[in-house]
Amino acid sequence: MVRSILRKYRIKGGVFDQHFLIDAGYLDRIVAAAELTSEDTVLEIGAGIGNLTERLARKAKKVIAIELDPALVAVLHDRFDSVENIEIIPGDALKLDFPEFDKVVSNLPYSISSEITFKLLHRNFKTGILMYQYEFAKRMVSPPNCKDYSRLTVDTQYFAEASILMKVPKDAFQPAPEVDSAVIKLVPRPAPFEVRDEAFFLEFVAAVFSQRRKKLRNSILNTNHLLKIPEVKEIVNQLPEEFMGKRAENLTPGELAEVANMILDLKSDLKSA
Repeated sequence: MVRSILRKYRIKGGVFDQHFLIDAGYLDRIVAAAELTSEDTVLEIGAGIGNLTERLARKAKKVIAIELDPALVAVLHDRFDSVENIEIIPGDALKLDFPEFDKVVSNLPYSISSEITFKLLHRNFKTGILMYQYEFAKRMVSPPNCKDYSRLTVDTQYFAEASILMKVPKDAFQPAPEVDSAVIKLVPRPAPFEVRDEAFFLEFVAAVFSQRRKKLRNSILNTNHLLKIPEVKEIVNQLPEEFMGKRAENLTPGELAEVANMILDLKSDLKSA
């Protein structure tokens, strides 16, 4: 079915980081994982030729399909303009203001995986079923002390529960990407640890992971042009050695939040002194 659509519209893919999922089994499993109801509004980013869109529309109240490539937007209009519960939005998902939605289900363009994930994590939704490169997906769910553990891991775990549902081989796509993919389930929830200043916490995590091979003491000192901590050496000297003597990759998200909170307390103490 998907191959016939590609032939009909003479779509080859690859122009805008496009790899069309042609395996109907995986398409059906992705839709099933979303557990859609007739009350759900679904956001799809990178709708392509609509192979996932049509399946979502059978289950959901409404599908909002975003697509950047004008040629594919034309395909979507040709296929779905008569389908009442599909809204097609042309444009760049990174620049668009998303309408309200309940769930997001997408075979994401891999070149914007990080940026679009952070954008989504700042939105309120029930569930995300999202396709990523397999290596990227592993970074989202990695435990500490692993090479895949990163800023992405900590930020993801701050905003949501994340789990890998399935690995998808490259031959399930046309054209085939260079690497395998994976489908992640994201369920937003309140952070399981205390964060007193979200903006500072996220900046702190980004800063210390930019120097991931340095111990936390040095990574804070080296990145203070970003963190702007007053009297930074004095503050770092007051932070526990059990944290300062480790690298960012050795600390759990909760421990990193604890350090960020202590820095805020020490900054406050300096102001009141």
